[in-house]
Amino acid sequence: MKTLNWRLRDVDEAAVADLAARVGLRPLTTRILLSRGQGASDGIARFLAPRLGEIRPPAGMADLDRALDRLDRAIVDGETIGVFGDYDVDGVTTAAVLTIALRAFGATVVPRVASRGAGYGLPPEIVDAFAEQGCRLIVTGDCGTSDFAALGRARERGIDVVVIDHHEIPSGERIAHALINPRQSHDAFPFKGLASCGIAFYLMAALRSRLNASKLDARDLLDLVALGTIADLVPLVDENRILVFAGLRVLSARRRPGLRALIGLAQLPDDQPIAATDASFRLTPRLNAAGRLGDAQLALDLLLANDDARASELAALIDDVNRERQRIQEQVWAEALAAAEPWSQAPAIVVGQQGWHQGVVGIIAARLVDRFARPVVVVGFDGVVGRGSARTIGGLNLHEALTACADHLGRYGGHAAAAGVSLHPDQMEGFRAAFLAEVDRRTGARADSVVLVDGIVDLAEVNIGLAEELGRLAPFGAGNGEPLLAIPGLLTTETRVVGGKHLQLNLSSGGARGEAICFNMADQDPGRGAAIDLLAVADLDTFRGTRRARLRVKHLVRRLGDPP
Repeated sequence: MKTLNWRLRDVDEAAVADLAARVGLRPLTTRILLSRGQGASDGIARFLAPRLGEIRPPAGMADLDRALDRLDRAIVDGETIGVFGDYDVDGVTTAAVLTIALRAFGATVVPRVASRGAGYGLPPEIVDAFAEQGCRLIVTGDCGTSDFAALGRARERGIDVVVIDHHEIPSGERIAHALINPRQSHDAFPFKGLASCGIAFYLMAALRSRLNASKLDARDLLDLVALGTIADLVPLVDENRILVFAGLRVLSARRRPGLRALIGLAQLPDDQPIAATDASFRLTPRLNAAGRLGDAQLALDLLLANDDARASELAALIDDVNRERQRIQEQVWAEALAAAEPWSQAPAIVVGQQGWHQGVVGIIAARLVDRFARPVVVVGFDGVVGRGSARTIGGLNLHEALTACADHLGRYGGHAAAAGVSLHPDQMEGFRAAFLAEVDRRTGARADSVVLVDGIVDLAEVNIGLAEELGRLAPFGAGNGEPLLAIPGLLTTETRVVGGKHLQLNLSSGGARGEAICFNMADQDPGRGAAIDLLAVADLDTFRGTRRARLRVKHLVRRLGDPP
């Protein structure tokens, strides 16, 4: 069990009381809303009930009209269009959005996604393969911005490329026919946080309007957009919040055969709406598994499946891959946790080892962030090739921090919340030293790092009403995290390990009693009769039809003043 400092986020308490009276919510809820920039009553109403009609039109998106012109011409002229997505969930769902929409508009489409073994992005060899299949136009999803070699190969072969991407833009010659990326300096669309699947949705909706196509309702694509947006850790605010809110409704309707099969394998209740946390922990890991361990084409084929029989077959294959991913992940986790412990008081954690599977390092990095509340980079080395993933806590822009350490890296890319790196084993020590120094410079991180909480509550306050009201702030994700509550002064009345790696706690405080689940924290069992504080999320648990409030623990903390 760790010692960890935490404190309440600073909010104007008078404003909390005033807003709570005006909007009819608990002071705790209004405190959270205020801390997230929601201070106006009308704005809170829109935040709590996002409407698809409120997304801003794509006016100002750089190169949007140029892309529309080229796609329009390709469809009218009967050209074959190659669609290529990255191997993660954003890339796969972007490829699915493009393929489904373009086929509905009458286009002939050849869909492909990247293979992790070939590395990130669009390789020149794939351009050649598209050319051999007669493609005169390629549309990329979640990659392409920095794939200069492939773009050059396409130009040599007379193929136009429309790039849909949201990663940082490196210096270099612009040779794509059209680049739709909100990070361009001349892009005037006001929201810069769209994932690639969200950009693809905008493009296909605009193309539908231009073609006056009636065979596709663009809203039917939103289940894919929700999954890709949630998985890619882009901020769930503004347009992303609206797209995900609407997309989860579409996903909950279970109309797409591939996702219906995946939802069934994840054993999500048929009578319950699918939440962002379900997507994060039950669906996207399965979709990601194919790309992590092998060929992400399996995931794309599942999303494109048109009948239940084919969808069930593909979903079963993906579930097999996911179980293998879980086995590998647990092995790497044990080794990575041991490697990280000596750095637990450093400003950041950078660990790597020969043989760590490069497909699971992103998951391991995220779990280490949860464990140590520090930015983390995890690298898996395969001989002289090291590929890693970086994840962060709030307040640190990963891409900017990695840019400052670029001399110690081969390649890097990503965005503020998640990034990828490649490096040689000989670069590891230099990179670690540079990254820790840069994080320290940017955040002032010290051994006594503080976790910010959204509220402090007594155990007696954790009830169904509280869980339901906080649930109205969903969908949760990057930029709108689950409300983190501090529940101090607890006594464990019973502890037990469940599922081999999770910890179940029975708690008391005064006359109140409650329960908590600590996922992946079996090694932190404090034992019966321990005095603890919890930093946790208040969940509404509906197990076997019974509704109850339960705490989902993020940090289990030794009570201040207790012996170590």
